[in-house]
Amino acid sequence: MALSHELILIYTTYFVATASPGPSNMAIMGTAMKKGRGAALALASGVISGSMMWALLAACGVLTVLATFAQLLIVLKIGGGLYLLWLAFKAGKSALRRPDANEFSASGDKVAFARLFRQGILMHVGNPKAILTWVAIMSVALKPDAAASTLPMIIAGCATICVLVFCGYALLFSTAVMAAFYHRIRRGLDALLACCFAVAGLKLVFSRS
Repeated sequence: MALSHELILIYTTYFVATASPGPSNMAIMGTAMKKGRGAALALASGVISGSMMWALLAACGVLTVLATFAQLLIVLKIGGGLYLLWLAFKAGKSALRRPDANEFSASGDKVAFARLFRQGILMHVGNPKAILTWVAIMSVALKPDAAASTLPMIIAGCATICVLVFCGYALLFSTAVMAAFYHRIRRGLDALLACCFAVAGLKLVFSRS
């Protein structure tokens, strides 16, 4: 019974953290409305892969070692913050650009999908909060008295939540209704994305905790 309560707490916490508005979710929403379902799923797949990479490293105890070295976390924070500021710059340029006839043409080439997948990974890998989140989760999973099934259940459950949330955003915001809505609010949404990325990036760069 105690194990089930711990799992429910972990799953609930992870769902709230994953589904809450943030740079990754905002990027997936914007990509879904602008470039369509395939592009959004490619970006979401990168975010999911980055999250699961941290999960596997945490399960191996690597993140616990990383978390003890403040210098490494600072490097990750600055790197992740600068990348978000770069995304803010690109979104800001898009917001200032006037729409043209070819702006909403579908882009289904493999290079675009690969680029979006890499962007998703970089957004999540460069987020030190993901390290601390998984360190906290694994502090439950790797207790000396924890059952052998605890760790696989936590990783599998969180992976399922991760896929449902991020792919759910990609599917929901890539509908025809949302695409039509994007046509009307494109510049405003890009400006909002620029602000979101800029705030998150500056917070990472200048945060001391």
